[in-house]
Amino acid sequence: MDIELLENPDQSLIDFLDKKIAEYNWQHWEVSERLPLAVQIKNDQGDVIAGAAARSFGDWLLLDTLWVSDELRGQNIGSQILEKVEQAGRERGCKRCLLDTLNFQAMPFYQKYGYVTQWVQEGYPKKGCKYFMVKEL
Repeated sequence: MDIELLENPDQSLIDFLDKKIAEYNWQHWEVSERLPLAVQIKNDQGDVIAGAAARSFGDWLLLDTLWVSDELRGQNIGSQILEKVEQAGRERGCKRCLLDTLNFQAMPFYQKYGYVTQWVQEGYPKKGCKYFMVKEL
């Protein structure tokens, strides 16, 4: 048996390993489904110009991404998207929302809407910070 280090592994290997750990986790978690959720805004040409992606998982809404294009920033669009995602989470029975944001992203925005920093990863990826934030829904 050889342990082989791959400096540039194929995506298929990464996908395989992700699938295997997910299979193991599902055998041991008390929750058996993770349901995706997304919000989008498109312009007249059909291009996505803002949106969010999340997952409901047991009592948790996991907000993976919230993005607003430069031309829409400052117009309350992010707030509306966040509210829509949170409401969908509540309707699915979620009690809390978890997200992470980087030091140059949107921590003050999320604080404004009731998110509290639970943990900070300092030095991420070198000199920055990653904030893990939670809100009671």
